[in-house]
Amino acid sequence: MLLIDSSAPTKSQNNHDGFDPSASNSYPIVVVAGNYLEATNGPKMLIKEFHKNVSTTASGQGTMRIFIFHPVIPGYPHAKFPGVVVFSEIYQVTGPVQRFARQIASQGYIVAAPSSYHEFTGPEALAYDVPGTDSGNEWKIKKTIPAYDEDAELSVTTLLNMPTCTGRIGTTGMCLGGHLAYRCAIDSRVSAGVCYFATDIHSHSLGLDKKDDSLERAKDIKGELVMIFGKNDNHVPPEGRDLIRKTLHEAGVEFSFYEIAGAQHAFIRDELSKDRYDAAITKVCFEMMMEVFGRRLRTELGEFSGEKLKVEDIC
Repeated sequence: MLLIDSSAPTKSQNNHDGFDPSASNSYPIVVVAGNYLEATNGPKMLIKEFHKNVSTTASGQGTMRIFIFHPVIPGYPHAKFPGVVVFSEIYQVTGPVQRFARQIASQGYIVAAPSSYHEFTGPEALAYDVPGTDSGNEWKIKKTIPAYDEDAELSVTTLLNMPTCTGRIGTTGMCLGGHLAYRCAIDSRVSAGVCYFATDIHSHSLGLDKKDDSLERAKDIKGELVMIFGKNDNHVPPEGRDLIRKTLHEAGVEFSFYEIAGAQHAFIRDELSKDRYDAAITKVCFEMMMEVFGRRLRTELGEFSGEKLKVEDIC
């Protein structure tokens, strides 16, 4: 269940640095009922939204806006939550990306969504139209890989520096953001990554000169990874998906790989998706993401012993 509070602030009120969960001017945006509420014996989960502006240096002195979606449980001012970095598609943090972030936050995760094209434009979302698509695709290959990686590192650090964060971090994203979530998972501070229809990994074509090293860096991913594609994805052909799966397997990454029958690229986008949005499959994929985040970010597993499960040859 999702309720929009009538006292929610305007855009100008809501965009501010800093956050005090107990402050009277921190406005509730979304109320969600779920399993987490049962664990806390009844209080409601609220979401507060604000942003942080972070200095960047990889492409010269600049500023990146990170949109924060923060869960709050009234009456529990010292509650702490894991963090999740959400990377957007080529249109920056659009309405569908915001709704995706709120859904994650409503399950008890602090979400940080960086604006990826801060070197070229403001933090506002690009339109889902031809000019917006052209700009997004142009900037995608003008930005350097070190700049993309700095954005990810700063987003993780921003979450870890929040006193309300437990120190456990995951990442997810779609399209361009799926690739960026993959690269974010290379950061040893990230315990889990879920990548929706990640583009350009198979073709080494992200960033300036279209020469990324993402497949070569697979061996550096130490957390758990989930890769999700539609079988009808025209941006990542079957042979491209096979290459990604083979590379992850040979690199020894702990990963799950899903190809959804009948699904196309951008099948989780609930707005202007050119008839590709599949709500039923989107729900299933979200539950898979919550499973891995719940296991990796909420459970204290300790160091991996290296012991392999011995499976008896029985049926």
